[in-house]
Amino acid sequence: MPELQEQEERLQFDSFDHDDAWALGTRLVELGRARGHAITVDIRLGDHQLFHYALPGTSADNDDWIERKIRVVRRFGHSSYRVGQGFRDRGTTFEEQAHLDPARYAAHGGCFPIILRGTGPVGTVTVSGLPQLDDHRLVVEALGLLLEAKRSGR
Repeated sequence: MPELQEQEERLQFDSFDHDDAWALGTRLVELGRARGHAITVDIRLGDHQLFHYALPGTSADNDDWIERKIRVVRRFGHSSYRVGQGFRDRGTTFEEQAHLDPARYAAHGGCFPIILRGTGPVGTVTVSGLPQLDDHRLVVEALGLLLEAKRSGR
């Protein structure tokens, strides 16, 4: 869990706008395409969907997974993988203990809060299509690359 907490502390933005959503979304699509992944990518500020793209091999099921993961991040304020791992670390599961409808909530990796430094979560970036840890890692990688590019002025 310390690693997951550290990611949320490190991967914070001073600002995040439509252009950042485009840069992050296209980066995720490029990474997915280059690696032969069938993924769907979704980026939102609040309820406003700024980016959505589905690579070949995905289906409407990926969109459903995205919605369920987003609900977890909005409710708990942490990445969907961190929420699920927190339950597993306590020897239980999200489905057993959260008392939330599993048809509407999924604490599976792949959704990460877009966090503004000094403000908190303002949106979400979500990937669906890989095993949950791989979804999570892909999002973390792309967030790190975008933040690095913003810091260097690229």
